[in-house]
Amino acid sequence: MKTIKDINVKDKIILLRTDYNVPIKNGKVENDLRIRASLPTINYLLENGARKIFIISHLGRPEGKENSDYTLSPVAKSLQKLLPHQTVGFYPLPNNTEFKEIPEKIKIVLLENLRFNPGEEKNDLNFIKNLVNATGAEIYVQDGFAVTHRAHASTDAIKNFLPVYAGLLIEKEIINLEKIIKNPPKPLLLIIGGSKVEDKEPLIDKFTNIANQIVVGGKIAADGYQSNNQKIYVAEDFDEDVSGNKLDIGPFSTAKITDFIKDAKTIIWNGLLGKAEDPAYATASTIIAEALGEKENSITIICGGDTTGFVENLMKNHKNLNYSLVSTGGGAALEFLLGKALPGLKAIQN
Repeated sequence: MKTIKDINVKDKIILLRTDYNVPIKNGKVENDLRIRASLPTINYLLENGARKIFIISHLGRPEGKENSDYTLSPVAKSLQKLLPHQTVGFYPLPNNTEFKEIPEKIKIVLLENLRFNPGEEKNDLNFIKNLVNATGAEIYVQDGFAVTHRAHASTDAIKNFLPVYAGLLIEKEIINLEKIIKNPPKPLLLIIGGSKVEDKEPLIDKFTNIANQIVVGGKIAADGYQSNNQKIYVAEDFDEDVSGNKLDIGPFSTAKITDFIKDAKTIIWNGLLGKAEDPAYATASTIIAEALGEKENSITIICGGDTTGFVENLMKNHKNLNYSLVSTGGGAALEFLLGKALPGLKAIQN
């Protein structure tokens, strides 16, 4: 897979796909980790002489229509704060016009939400062709790992108009995820939580022959998940509300999982262990996140949207937590681990 390090970007106009699908409340970005994750690629392109960088992303599900609830305007402001020595421009999606009015001194331009146009999710050739022509882009950089499992215009159709290269974030994601598929340091521990057993069973089945230990918690365990495989430990005790609903795994199971973590050299965590949006039932997930974030000399991979979001929020207040990869991939990371073909990765130059 060719990355931006394999090409000359000097004086080139770059079209950069990022994942800025971040939480926004009252017009402000609540967590900028995904925006900061794009900075190595942006800075590399600037340092190596890129003439202009047009950044594109989606936010939420506006269903192909303009919707102020899903504008990327707050993201532009957040990006500007993170790049104080640059002027970040923010412009609407083009409508068959070139961006001639953008001053040359503005090297970074964030365009409005891709999903304001129905052509994005329809993988429409004309939509992405118009975008390429309007920007005058010469190179496409794919750095939005979270959408590479979707056959959308910015992940798939784009390959018909520009050469596609991986950004540094995608390179980091792939290197770390490939390690645990091809040759992970052992013992390998897989921690599974969440609520939908049908979503998790493929991952459990995939890693039964790879992992030394698999842990199942969360609502899956609370709902009675069972296994006869000696490798698979299912949480045994739970914290309940007044109605008897099992909303978090209990102290005995949490302690057992932390013991597994102590011995493991590779740990993958996907799925929260309780109803963590309620602080009263976030205890187990917090303990596990801290145990992983403080573990040295091991590969620690956090994946899945809810799990990474939880860990990202925890990291804001616990600066000592460090992980090998807090994947921005969500569903893409899971499909990659399962060995599925991702359209956005197939589009990248080999």
